[in-house]
Amino acid sequence: MLKQCSIQKVVSIRGIGIHSGQIVDLVLRPANVNSGIVFHRVDINPTIDIPACANYVCNTKLATVLQYGDVRVSTVEHLMSALCGLGIDNLHVDINAEELPIMDGSSISFVNLLLAAGIVEQNKPKKFIKIIKPIEVFDECEKYRKYAKLEPCSEFVINFSIDYNHPAIMDTASNMEINISKETYIKDISMARTFGFIEDVNYLRSKGLALGASLKNVIVLDHNKVVNDEGLRYKDEFLRHKILDAIGDLYLLGHPLLARYTASKSGHSLNNKLVRSLLKTKDACEYITFC
Repeated sequence: MLKQCSIQKVVSIRGIGIHSGQIVDLVLRPANVNSGIVFHRVDINPTIDIPACANYVCNTKLATVLQYGDVRVSTVEHLMSALCGLGIDNLHVDINAEELPIMDGSSISFVNLLLAAGIVEQNKPKKFIKIIKPIEVFDECEKYRKYAKLEPCSEFVINFSIDYNHPAIMDTASNMEINISKETYIKDISMARTFGFIEDVNYLRSKGLALGASLKNVIVLDHNKVVNDEGLRYKDEFLRHKILDAIGDLYLLGHPLLARYTASKSGHSLNNKLVRSLLKTKDACEYITFC
């Protein structure tokens, strides 16, 4: 039987919110079977609980943001990606601010934190979402160039393409296909950092965004090249980070997927549109366990 998983002990980490610029404390706690992933805004009295569910997504501009009432938890995608990659089904996430810490811009800090906590099996079968009918969404402005779709598959396979008109990105791979497992996620995806363009910084900060961004947590590109002294961790790090984000966005379905996910130029908005479309299309998937 493939079993649900949580963590063995409480662990915590501190970092800065990439958009808020605030120092944030994040605490991860074990959760019972069938709890799912639940965020808790512990800086509010009484504490507000927000399930990690696609239906709670309220904003997808530059990050994936969950909201319950007027309370938000933002930039959840990197932690959700790590949880999916490591196969964690049930977890309490305590946060004392609106935004999760960005750490180094990838998910490796969360991966290491979860591994340090210890991953434990629980006495209930893990539930998968198996795609049985293809489902596809488009960006209406770029219908045949910007899309995301899910098709039947016995594993979780991702085929992702990017297209950026920037010399430093154009010099790297624009397409990758990968079968996602714990091993491939840690080795091939988890260390890929978020990236941004130096020409956008002043505009973003005028809107109260990117206040915590720095060379420590973002791959920064000027007009021609990567600014960071250390360069790239992977030759195609830009592409791999988009895959990292997609894994986190898709895990807001609440369960791991058995599907082939194919996307071109997709981001948080289109990923959430795909997930919501799947949840509304009852005959496109089934919930299965392996007992």
